[in-house]
Amino acid sequence: MSIEAVTNVYDQLVIDKDTADKLFLEARTANTFSIDEVSEETLEAIYELTKMGPTMMNNQPLRITWVKSAEAREAVVGQMMEMNRPKSLSAPALAVLSYDADWHEQFPVFFPHAAERKAMFDGDATMRAEIAKNNAWMQAGYFIMSVRAAGLHAGPMGGFNAAGVDSVINEGTANHAFLIVNVGTPGENPWFDRLPRLDTEMATRSI
Repeated sequence: MSIEAVTNVYDQLVIDKDTADKLFLEARTANTFSIDEVSEETLEAIYELTKMGPTMMNNQPLRITWVKSAEAREAVVGQMMEMNRPKSLSAPALAVLSYDADWHEQFPVFFPHAAERKAMFDGDATMRAEIAKNNAWMQAGYFIMSVRAAGLHAGPMGGFNAAGVDSVINEGTANHAFLIVNVGTPGENPWFDRLPRLDTEMATRSI
């Protein structure tokens, strides 16, 4: 039975069925990738979409590092769980998502009408880091959807030594890696069986 027959979800959307399928209902996490390259223009477009999602006070703490050189890729992948390394070595584009713990320094850029509010966050590094992580994770969701909107597939990966990745790409900054995402077009046998999702009755309620 189709998703449409079960929920009539398409009837409730303002986007067409094909778009809904590509972004949500038929989108999958790719486990193998083709050799098709991802252009610089596409990478830029992915970020241009990602940055438009809402964050607290428009703070945008997500920092994306596209790992392009063979040397850098080997170094990053060397910090991952061994079972995940082949996917990230073969993906045409590899993104390390980090949060900027000093995001508040950019207040004049992202909140120019009230840049003085930076002072609210100057003295509490723990609070800033928590805000950064929470909002960067939201932006990671926008990033994955932006990858899909560009006609590509994303494979988000945990299971890596974050401190080790930071030593490779974030040394000397306030950025801290929290997610690695493989990006590209699917290769041979790219899909595992789709696992169940929680139904509406289990995951939502009205009060």
